[in-house]
Amino acid sequence: MADFVAKSTVKSSVRKLTAPLENMTVFQNLITDIITNNPWGCVDYVSNGATIDGCLKGTERYTGKVVYENAEAKTVGQISITAPTSAGFSTDVSTILGTAALNTAMGGTPSHDSSEDGFSVQIKCNHTNGEKYTVTVKRDSITVSSYEADAIVTAIETWADAYAGGILA
Repeated sequence: MADFVAKSTVKSSVRKLTAPLENMTVFQNLITDIITNNPWGCVDYVSNGATIDGCLKGTERYTGKVVYENAEAKTVGQISITAPTSAGFSTDVSTILGTAALNTAMGGTPSHDSSEDGFSVQIKCNHTNGEKYTVTVKRDSITVSSYEADAIVTAIETWADAYAGGILA
């Protein structure tokens, strides 16, 4: 009987940040910097006759909560928020905070603690050697996945070590 033979060795590496990124503005600035400046030297490629950017923002996800407290500072309710864009998330938070009917129904005063928010963006990359890999940036980690060449993660690690005063340490 024939055996399966490995054709490639796909790897995944995670960097846990020593402190989460401070807020959504810092996170968005980081993502914009990556997409705009292409610090890993990704190259465009052609697929089905169309040119695809070598460094491309993919799936985004933003999460958080609005908590309701009564006059005794006791939590009486909460609303979880998940949105596919940062703008959608911000709109959701401000809409929930400003809806008097919800405040009345919950029986408390709403507040949004942004320190508990979660952010995630996948960046699709094409290395100069033709490998396609993904970098997932979260508030508290960076994951490089689906790569084979160690040079890919080495370049990203070098970039992260030097980025903006060590916020990615």
